[in-house]
Amino acid sequence: MSELPKISIVTPSFNDAAYLERTIESVLEQGYPNLEYIIVDGASTDGSVDIIRKYRHSLAWWCSEPDGGMYDAINKGFSHATGEIMGWINSDDIHHPGSLFILAEVFGEHKDVNWIQGIPNVVDEKGRLVYISPHAVVDKFWFYLKRHIRSKRYIQQESTFWRRSLWEKAGGYVSTKVKYAGDFELWLRFFKYDRLISVPALLGAFRLGVGGQASVDSYQEYVMETLQALALHPLAAHELRQLKKIERFEKSKRWLNTILRRLYGGSIVHSQNPARFQFDHQRQRFVLVGS
Repeated sequence: MSELPKISIVTPSFNDAAYLERTIESVLEQGYPNLEYIIVDGASTDGSVDIIRKYRHSLAWWCSEPDGGMYDAINKGFSHATGEIMGWINSDDIHHPGSLFILAEVFGEHKDVNWIQGIPNVVDEKGRLVYISPHAVVDKFWFYLKRHIRSKRYIQQESTFWRRSLWEKAGGYVSTKVKYAGDFELWLRFFKYDRLISVPALLGAFRLGVGGQASVDSYQEYVMETLQALALHPLAAHELRQLKKIERFEKSKRWLNTILRRLYGGSIVHSQNPARFQFDHQRQRFVLVGS
């Protein structure tokens, strides 16, 4: 692979000193040579600023000042970013070792790939890996069919990264009009321009704490914001026709599954993401397969 692409990572921070340093270390300790790491703190008073100052020489830019919340901080950070590859990691979440080099390989060798998601996963308060999702990446129709409400299957923000060109096509911002589902609304805009492709690797992890996490404590509010976002971004006519076909197929599949369970005690396998990466162990490379 030629010169490593510049990767811009933004961390919004506010009074999260208990985990902030581990987040910073998970990004910087990878030693990725073309990293642009930015931290935007919302005027924390719990010692977070001292932690940021400790790493200031390894940061491309940082600040600590009042802001309009997490999404405002993320927008501020990306306004100072210049990298070809982009993503954000919250101040209590982490990157897995080697994630930046995987991003460089995937995006560097596959110029037609514009956004990806690694394997969704969760770490606990001690940073231990406690959950890995068995599910493939969902597509936009999953959300327009509102399958996410019952299944709680989403695109994991901590594991999702994209090209600057896609970010700019989609408006170049995370919405500050929502409180919880800014990532979800951003994904809907990304879907207008390209598909999401899965990578069979651990990239970023969501940290599940014992309390005080908006994404957990305010889940119902999050769901309501996802429905509002779907209403704000209606599908085009040809996509609506495709959605109807999927609905008919799903009804047929449920009927067939019922028959198979009665006859054989099993069911058909759910369809997988049509385009995805798999790891070629012989070549030691991520290979794009599917349509």
